[in-house]
Amino acid sequence: QVQLVESGGGLVQPGGSLRLSCAASGSISNINKMSWYRQAPGKERELVASITSSGITNYADSVKDRFTISGDNAKKTVYLQMNSLKPEDTAVYYCKVSVWPVDYWGRGTQVTVSS
Repeated sequence: QVQLVESGGGLVQPGGSLRLSCAASGSISNINKMSWYRQAPGKERELVASITSSGITNYADSVKDRFTISGDNAKKTVYLQMNSLKPEDTAVYYCKVSVWPVDYWGRGTQVTVSS
């Protein structure tokens, strides 16, 4: 059974930084892509950033130049470094690991940006 566990969320002041981690356990191999999504109250879940097995990254316009995604396929771990955080970044952040044709999701970690 595959499990994804996110960590690193919390409360941070505007302008601060957080680093999220997501570790996969269980029988999982040949990862195609690892991604971070977020969902704010009353809003739909949205893609924040993704990284393919070949290292190609993609970011939402709202986080470009502030967030950095990185991954370690061997460790089955994906990270999201978040800098210059804004109140509008407040959301539950979910990681997703794609092993075609299956997507595995974590349960999420809360990020709150507030003074």
